[in-house]
Amino acid sequence: MRRAQETPPSGVVAEVAGAAAREHGLPGALLDGYLTALVEVAVHDRRLTRAETRHCRDLGARAAEQGVPLPALVDLYMTASRRLWPRLPRLVADARGRSLGSTGLVAVGEAVWQGADTALAALAAGHEEAQREVVRREEAFRREFVDDLLTGRSDVGSLVERAERLGLALTGSHTVTVAATDRPADSGMHLTKWLEDEARMRFGGRGLLVAAKDGRLVSVISSGPAQGRDGDGHALAEAAGPAVARLTRRPRWRAGVGRSHPGPRGVLRSYREAVEALEVAERLDLPDRVVHARDMLVYRVLLRDEAAISDLVGTVLGPLSDARGGPEALVATVEAYFADGRNAASAARRLHLSVRAVTYRLQRVRELTGYDPADPADQLPLMVAVTGARLLDWPATALSTV
Repeated sequence: MRRAQETPPSGVVAEVAGAAAREHGLPGALLDGYLTALVEVAVHDRRLTRAETRHCRDLGARAAEQGVPLPALVDLYMTASRRLWPRLPRLVADARGRSLGSTGLVAVGEAVWQGADTALAALAAGHEEAQREVVRREEAFRREFVDDLLTGRSDVGSLVERAERLGLALTGSHTVTVAATDRPADSGMHLTKWLEDEARMRFGGRGLLVAAKDGRLVSVISSGPAQGRDGDGHALAEAAGPAVARLTRRPRWRAGVGRSHPGPRGVLRSYREAVEALEVAERLDLPDRVVHARDMLVYRVLLRDEAAISDLVGTVLGPLSDARGGPEALVATVEAYFADGRNAASAARRLHLSVRAVTYRLQRVRELTGYDPADPADQLPLMVAVTGARLLDWPATALSTV
């Protein structure tokens, strides 16, 4: 007969733990100490100690680090508890040196299931905390990688190595899209993960990365074979735009699409193209929600020599500053006139004016600048000057005098 302070044979605990682990296909080490604590609780009619509760919390964290889902972990513990229960009355009776009556059996049951409840609560808390830590580490890793990738601060070898962990093969070609609204987007994993999942359903096993940077939603996708004019970047931009709109609670969104380029530095180049396309489209107030870098090349040419374009705007449109009410209305009229194929009636509808008002404004442009919007010889300088004015935000912003 065993004395009351003796613990039950370790073989019983090992047998039950092994059977439960095999049933669920999980490591038996995840039950380490739990069943022994339950027996101790039953024998001595007590609660789990702080040390035992803390140990269960650590086991929950260990399971999370091993990738064991919490429901599967709880099932393992419940199975082990269920398998141990039929053995407990005999183990308790042997340890106490006397048989259990019905009252004693009820007391054992209450102690055991109270202990199991405490253990499961600690297990879940440890698992949840470890999961949060994993997410925090993953977010930090992604943020650092995205910053290095899109700024060119890190060496190529490091970028390629870290990209593999995120499912990107940077040795290939990639296209970058940048989506934004007038409110900055945060870097919440819920949005980026949702968009990645949606994109993977559409594009299959292609390399993909979604992250928030500088208040915009950035998507990097490996370039597929035989891309058309729009390519997968356009489709990805059309998915990212509504996503960032929902996140920022703004109905109006716009997305820029860079061209496909090879290698890590190609990603950086495509990203810069997408950002530039987005910013140019905003300056010009283009109607398209998705704008492509290739379509913005002419504007890049204009912006490359800001001094020259400033000189052109000032020379061609500068005299409009003498008009009553300033140059804004006259510049907008010339822009609408060209946008509608030099059709005064269509321009009037676009501007919500009468045809007579539009005709009068075009006449004032000719009188003040010496350039006639209706004269084919004057159309090119006027069109380029009006476009340059939009790019330079003139007349709201003063022109460069360099």
